[in-house]
Order: sequence, then structure tokens, then C-alpha cells
Amino acid sequence: MNKYAIIILIALLGDYLLGLLADQLNLKNQTATPPAEFSDLVDEKSYRKNRDYLRANTVLEQCSSAVSLALTLGFWFAGGFNLIDQWCRSRTDNLLFSGLLFIALLLLARTLLALPFSLYSTFVIEERFGFNRTNWKTFVMDRIKVIFLSLALGTPLLTGIIWFFQNTGELAWFYAWLVAASFTLGIQLIAPTWIMPLFNKFTPLPEGELKEALLAYGRQVDFPLEKVYVVDGSKRSGKGNAFFTGFGRQRRVALYDTLIKQHSVAELLAVLAHEIGHYKKRHILTMTTIAIIHQGIIFFLLGWFIKQPALYQAFFMEQASIASGLIFFSLLFTPVEMILNPLFQALSRHHEFQADAFAARTTGEPETMIKALKKLGHDNLANLTPHPLYVFLHYSHPPLLERINALRKNNS
Repeated sequence: MNKYAIIILIALLGDYLLGLLADQLNLKNQTATPPAEFSDLVDEKSYRKNRDYLRANTVLEQCSSAVSLALTLGFWFAGGFNLIDQWCRSRTDNLLFSGLLFIALLLLARTLLALPFSLYSTFVIEERFGFNRTNWKTFVMDRIKVIFLSLALGTPLLTGIIWFFQNTGELAWFYAWLVAASFTLGIQLIAPTWIMPLFNKFTPLPEGELKEALLAYGRQVDFPLEKVYVVDGSKRSGKGNAFFTGFGRQRRVALYDTLIKQHSVAELLAVLAHEIGHYKKRHILTMTTIAIIHQGIIFFLLGWFIKQPALYQAFFMEQASIASGLIFFSLLFTPVEMILNPLFQALSRHHEFQADAFAARTTGEPETMIKALKKLGHDNLANLTPHPLYVFLHYSHPPLLERINALRKNNS
């Protein structure tokens, strides 16, 4: 138990305990009656459903976290990382190939570990609360597609990173960063047209009142809406959603078919205005830039830590390797991520407030935006009274009541 082992152990236990505390506070923060703002949509009976949904998901998440932590620690202290590494080395003399196999086996184990919880979430909890539309064929095909994409996209990325660290000396971290940054930008470009259609069908929004309203709004705010799509989200869930993705000519605005079914044209316009607000405020560009800078810091630190023999000794490794160093450094970086992630979440919440304000200002209908948010919260069984600590740690969007209050304050 050297200093690296102690830091990682404290970080893993601290992260788990902090999450457990936030979960418990979040459950205790639930009120017997819904906030007055939602009384027109949510009565006490339906509000119990919100609380039951939160509790069911929280219990499942706590079980998943506990099992994951227990297995990780058990595998670690049983020398499992070294056993896997030695087995991979026995399959091939090529360190690059053995490293890729080492990471692949660990990722496969993590995938298999998560599978029972994903099944329970989809076919028990989501089914129980009326959201699940996924059949077994879709569930299985989704997992197969994810594995295929992970191999097709992840293998070249990992190969490049490992090769640079094995062969390019002191500047390896910089070259690996360039590879990762290029990958991040490339995914942004190809995701709308190549990756997302593997999972959902994107159909151009048909002619009619909704399309005319959206196109007119696009012209009003100088945002050419050439590609507005309807996504068959109902194939998997009854929840509604909308999103904006991509850059330049590859950008797409997408509305879930469930969202269109549940909202009026004015409300859908408000939702679309919010998504366009993210583009107009350069939120996507900002978050992508921050992500790339974040990657650079990670690779710079990685370049130093993977040279430290004590890092490998902490995991009882007989031999050091770049591949195992990547895994161990990701665990060592846990305390830093515990600090950085809430900061990223806070910035994301700030962006959401800005996009809401943009939508209210440009449509001139803040109350319509509020009505759309309330219906989304009601239809998706949102937690209407989350605890501040849980919000700080996990929420990329502000709580609904805070968004509504901000809209009213800015437009009073």
C-alpha cells in the first residue's frame, strides 16, 4: 500500500460515500405535496409517482455503485490486473497488441457488470412507470451496435495513443493529445449523419403548421433551419426530448416524436428556440473547447505518472505497460475529476439559463417556455425538489423550479 494505492483507495471510497450521501439527502428532500408552481399539472397522487420513480432509480444506482466498488477493490487486491496483464502478454509478444487486449478485456468486464442493472432499469423500472417502449430485439441490437462502434472507433484511438507513448519520448503526451482532440472533433462531425442514425431513424419534419412556425422563427433569428428532424424516440421510451448537434453544414436540430405528440406548436417552438439559443451563445463550441483543453491536461499528467514504477506496484503488477498505466492513471485521477466534474456541470447549468433566456426573449413568450418545461417535467416524472448537493454533483440542467423562477425574473 504505497502512496498511490492510498490516494486511489481514499478517492474511490470518498467518491462512493459522497454519492451515497447525496442520494440520501436527495430522497429526504422530497416533499409530501408538489411545489405550488406545479399544482396545475401535478396532484398529490401523481406526485407520489414522481417520488416512487426517484426512489426506484436511486436504489438501483446505489446497488450498482456498491457492486462496482466491491468488485473493483476485490479484483485489485486479488492481483487481478496483473493476472490479466500476464495472460495478455502470453498471447502475443507485441506490446501494442497485448495492451489493446488488456484494455479490451477490462472494458468487456465493465460492460457485462453493467448489463444486469441496465436490464433491470429498462424492463422493470421504466416498464413499471410506463416509459419503456424497448423490446428485447432493440435492446440486444443496441448493445451489439455499441460494441461494434467501440471496436471500430476506439481501437484506432487507443492504438494511436499507446503507440505514441511507446515510441515518441517526452512529447508523447502532446501527440496523443492531438490524436484525442482530432477524434473528439471528428465525432462531432460524423455523429449526426453516421452514428446517431444507427440507433434512431431521423425523418425530415413534414410540411405543416409546425414546420412553417419553426422556419419562420429560424429566419427571425438568422438561423437557417435546413435540417429539422423527427427522431423515433418512441421506439425506446415514452419520454420526450430535443437536441442540437454537429457543426456547420452537419448540424441538426432534432425533436423526438414523443415530444411532438405531447406539446403544442407554440411549446415546441419554445423548445426549439432553446436549442438554437445554445448555438447562438456558442455553448457547443465552448464545451468542446473546454473538453479538448481538459484532455490536454490529462495527457500531460499521464505522460509523467505512467513513468512512475510505484503506480504499477500499487496494483501488484510484475511488469509496467502503457495500457495498464492508462487504466491506473484514470483511477488516480479520480480526486481531480471529483473537483472538475461539478465545475463542468455548473457551467452547463449556466448555459441552460442562457438558452432559456434567449428562447423567452426571441419568441416573446416566456410563459409558453415555462409551460413547456412544466409539461416536460410532469411527463418525464422529474424530481421537482432535488437537494442542492445532488444538483451540484450531478445536474447538467438546473432544477425546473429554478429555471421557471429565472424566466419570470428576467421577463418581469
